[in-house]
Amino acid sequence: MAEYKSIKGNKIQNYTTDPDNPLTGQVWYNETDQVLKTFYVNPGSWATGGDINTARNSTQGSGTISSAVAFGGNAPPGPPSAILTETYNGTSWTEVNDLNTGRLQFSSAGTTQDAALAIGGFDNLTETETWNGTSWTEVNDLNQGRQTTGSAGTNTAALTFGGDAPPATPEYFAGTESWNGTSWTEVNDLGTARFWIGGCGTQTAALGFGGDLNTGTPEYFTGTESWNGTNWTEVNDMNSGRRLAGGAGTQTDALVASGGPVGGNLTESWNGTSWTEVSDMILTRGGATGSFGTANSALMAGGYAAGFVTTTEEWTAGPVTKTISSS
Repeated sequence: MAEYKSIKGNKIQNYTTDPDNPLTGQVWYNETDQVLKTFYVNPGSWATGGDINTARNSTQGSGTISSAVAFGGNAPPGPPSAILTETYNGTSWTEVNDLNTGRLQFSSAGTTQDAALAIGGFDNLTETETWNGTSWTEVNDLNQGRQTTGSAGTNTAALTFGGDAPPATPEYFAGTESWNGTSWTEVNDLGTARFWIGGCGTQTAALGFGGDLNTGTPEYFTGTESWNGTNWTEVNDMNSGRRLAGGAGTQTDALVASGGPVGGNLTESWNGTSWTEVSDMILTRGGATGSFGTANSALMAGGYAAGFVTTTEEWTAGPVTKTISSS
């Protein structure tokens, strides 16, 4: 039988603590824990989480895989779902205080469960609300009412872009606005006008992807643009076109899922240069809530799959240190 050393070229070393920068496939013995360990990179997979209490799609949110808030959205019979807010503790969702203005087809910003921004919405709303972990407060309006927008950033430094907005003809929009925690300012437009666009990142380093160009029939766009705080630049396309997709992460390390015409379970990761197809979602759906977490740890909830759904899925990827057991 071949020895580990002859296969890997190294003998198993003893450490009092885990090594700082282990190699992929490296095995070592942790003397303190008295266990054998190994290191590898998980390419990513989805697992089922706790269901939201009210089925809906086009919801928005803020936070992480274990501490999130989701709000708004739409499901028959209509308006009640558009004001609902729920928080997630990594296991289950709890209903908390409602939005002041019911909204669907809107966007959001935020990175924590206790600080979020709800932006615009159906019927070209201008209203903006901020969440402090307990309740919603109305703040200054957008300059241009809009719906089906993309967004990035936090509740004190945000960006919203694209969408439907009158008097745009045809009904799609390239306009971008920046939020400083007090008011919105119009800044430079997207390179390609579109609605149902996805987004992630920060106020000064954002990513906008997919959407619909309104060519007369539903279009699932692959185009991606990068924002540097001043201008948008076209970068490499996604492998699969999509609209109303859920996104998470940064301008250089992002994840997009759901939103496809047939492959609403398709997932892609972005490394700052190109998109790569990774593991599919468990449930094929459109309109899943996104914007939770990072490219390595994200949450998608709700959506539409032959009916409005409550299902939550959790994405995990990245470096893993694992204990090797004898069982």
